Amino acid sequence: MFEAVEELIGEHAELEKQLADPAIHADQARARKLNKRYAELSPVIATYRSWKQAGDDIDTARELAADDPDFAAEVKELESQREELTEKLRLLLVPRDPSDDKDVILEIKAGEGGDESALFAGDLLRMYLRYAERVGWKTELIQSTESDLGGYKDVQVAVKNKGGGGATEPGQGVWARLKYEGGVHRVQRVPATESQGRIHTSAAGVLVLPEAEDVDVEINANDLRIDVYRSSGPGGQSVNTTDSAVRITHEPTGIVVSCQNEKSQLQNKEQALRILRARLLAAAQEEADQEASDARRSQVRTVDRSERVRTYNFPENRISDHRVGFKAYNLDQVLDGDLDAVIQACVDADSAAKLAAAQ
Repeated sequence: MFEAVEELIGEHAELEKQLADPAIHADQARARKLNKRYAELSPVIATYRSWKQAGDDIDTARELAADDPDFAAEVKELESQREELTEKLRLLLVPRDPSDDKDVILEIKAGEGGDESALFAGDLLRMYLRYAERVGWKTELIQSTESDLGGYKDVQVAVKNKGGGGATEPGQGVWARLKYEGGVHRVQRVPATESQGRIHTSAAGVLVLPEAEDVDVEINANDLRIDVYRSSGPGGQSVNTTDSAVRITHEPTGIVVSCQNEKSQLQNKEQALRILRARLLAAAQEEADQEASDARRSQVRTVDRSERVRTYNFPENRISDHRVGFKAYNLDQVLDGDLDAVIQACVDADSAAKLAAAQ
């Protein structure tokens, strides 16, 4: 049933041999790559060995049960354990997204609904920041444009794995969990500006991009047009009186990134390059990998109320994910960062689809 694991056992043993060689660690980049692959394979190999051992134990128990009926109950218990190991191994063999361990850049944009949409974008931002705090991720505000009522017209946040060194457990990385958040999020509630108590519907868009490392995307300086200009909006003395804001245009793709939050031109340029690098990585992956392209296409195209992945209904305290049929009546807790059940429903549906495709 799991013939492919035999090849993985050979690869695992070879990796173990290479990692024991001190010369390998002289090249840190190669050592990290080997260690990452070794860590990916280790739970597969351990589960496979337990699965095989359970099969041997069942055969032994059946032989003993032929002479002693008291062993019949043990056979059933061992068979149940092996079924659990079978399912666990099947899930471990589901093809992994190579970006699962990456940090992400999360973008939230207000859409239809004016000020109410911007306020909802602020609610989504707080939800993700609180979720990140719950699971131990680090966050960093990169760029934001606030609305008059305290919401956000758009905001970009970097979300990083624990310790900044990638996920500690398979499937627990920032991209592995947050990639399902991309799309149009719709809210139904009575806006703060509504005097007659009518429920309004508005929307905000969420885009999630795996953050690129320097080695992932090569940016040719000759391909960049960099413009500097005076920052607008609040910010005190230095922000509004010097040409510190930066706009970078990547001419081959036409991608434009602007940043003005930092006080110095150099800092704004560095932040804009980070965002540009992440967008170029996403574009390259879409071109190279059709599956990744499909996943990103499901994210925001236009922030339109009709194109939604999730609805947040305040009067009913209900949250609904329309892609997987998830529904719960704890919206207040979800907005306070209790997102695990919602995200896990998406993870489970994705795993089931991949398992079905692999059969």
